[in-house]
Amino acid sequence: MLTTSRKQELANTDVFREGIRDGIPIGLGYLAVSFSLGIAARNAGLTPFQGFLASFLTNASAGEYACFTLIAASANLIELLLVTLIANGRYILMSCSLSQKFSEETPFYHRFFVGYYITDELFSIAIARKGALNPYYTYGAVLLAAPGWAFGTYLGVIAGNLLPFRIVSALSVALYGMFLAVIIPPARKDKIIAVLVIVSFLLSYIAAYSQIFAGISSGTKTIILTLLISSVAAIIKPVREKTVEE
Repeated sequence: MLTTSRKQELANTDVFREGIRDGIPIGLGYLAVSFSLGIAARNAGLTPFQGFLASFLTNASAGEYACFTLIAASANLIELLLVTLIANGRYILMSCSLSQKFSEETPFYHRFFVGYYITDELFSIAIARKGALNPYYTYGAVLLAAPGWAFGTYLGVIAGNLLPFRIVSALSVALYGMFLAVIIPPARKDKIIAVLVIVSFLLSYIAAYSQIFAGISSGTKTIILTLLISSVAAIIKPVREKTVEE
């Protein structure tokens, strides 16, 4: 007869394989999207290895792109830190939500590593599973998702160094398409979000060309506008508890 520990090992193996299966489309998608991110890294002066390492350790599209933009603008470390915290702030909420999916017996180190590899897609497939979350499921998905994101960035930097400037500029536009795919669905569902997106575009344009902000770096402008717009929106149109449950 199989011991309890042996049964658990077999169960972990099965769950790990399920994670690998569900991580295949995520990894392929990451490989394609992060290629454009590699173009941005190349424009910021990063080497292929630096781009690979940044994506492997950060695992964040918007946060990485913001950092690459600030690096290209010679921003300081404080600006990089603040922009990264703001751009990736949603992962804190995802971590809190996902922590409720673990059983009470789940060790801290499992919680730590799963929390480190939270992305929008990995969170979605993990939170959708029924019952308690086995960390080996996330490990299986990460096994393909993380290398796909990192190698895509690596290849993007190499392509940016080899391809003509016009083609590199054209490929850089692909990343903006990814951002549009992120903001359009929620904007179509909620008119308030749509208005905020339009307002953010207008204020960003004004801040870029206004003499009032002439002495402020682009990173600081992003931080100021993000905090200002989100704070005003929270005051004017707060999200009620009933709305969140729905």
